[in-house]
Amino acid sequence: MIIRIHPRDISPSAPLAEALGRPASGQEGLTEHTVVAHWPGLDYYTLDDEQKTWTSTEWAEHLADPSWQHPFAVSPQDDRRAIWHADVRLHPSDRDLTGPEWSEIAHRIARMAGIQRPGDDQGCRWIAVQAQPGRLDLLANLIRPDGTWITQHRQLLPLLGVECRRIEAELALRSPRPDLDPEQTSRFAERSTEPANGASPGTTDATTHLAGLLRQLADENTGPLASVRGLVEHAAHRLDRLPQAYGPAAGHQLELIARRLHGIQQDLDATAAVLPATARPVPLSNRRTAAPPTPGARLPR
Repeated sequence: MIIRIHPRDISPSAPLAEALGRPASGQEGLTEHTVVAHWPGLDYYTLDDEQKTWTSTEWAEHLADPSWQHPFAVSPQDDRRAIWHADVRLHPSDRDLTGPEWSEIAHRIARMAGIQRPGDDQGCRWIAVQAQPGRLDLLANLIRPDGTWITQHRQLLPLLGVECRRIEAELALRSPRPDLDPEQTSRFAERSTEPANGASPGTTDATTHLAGLLRQLADENTGPLASVRGLVEHAAHRLDRLPQAYGPAAGHQLELIARRLHGIQQDLDATAAVLPATARPVPLSNRRTAAPPTPGARLPR
């Protein structure tokens, strides 16, 4: 499983269209086979004898309502991009999951992401869409009914990655990073013993070597892109506090750059995941490392 967090959006229309793989429609109803999970409070909006099959446009409007009801609610970054979107993708060789299995994955990811908290009757609105093979999309409005903004963990992506490893172990799914979960290593190795598409051993060996390099670049803890992103985020934070008019604008531009770097990390990790995952260690003499960040420059995330 690979999980990706998209940049937050103002409107749920584009994220929902991406989840569906087609534009949202006011004519097409989405059944429980497509919306496989949702926030508990949705039951208050649908009476027992009422048709529960909403169109994709109605689902988008439902997610957007808190933004309209609380026009002055802003994020900790002082913006109005309240729509949170993440997608989970299975390996192409994984089995087809059942509806209850997709629902279980959705609820576990939602809890880890902080958009669903046990016992919280006033949580944010979210839905899970399973409209494309091997893919699950979670969409949420981070504005709660009382107008407050959901606070998510700064290290959210690594936490979600750990949860994905647990789900893989329980549902017997392939892991893109078997080295992070010893229980998965033996099963993953058994599936990867044969060269893909009849490739020669030399070709497979070179491919696994490249996969290892991509993972090193994308590594959230030690990768060079993570170090660069941390320095950019630190610069953005300092610029945002400057009293001059140009400070916040320049800081916002650096925040966008940091998000693009984060997207590049995720894309590299996704590319490496489709390659053989048991890569050879890269000799230290061949590694190119970035200069270490200045002590204290990396903000906790």
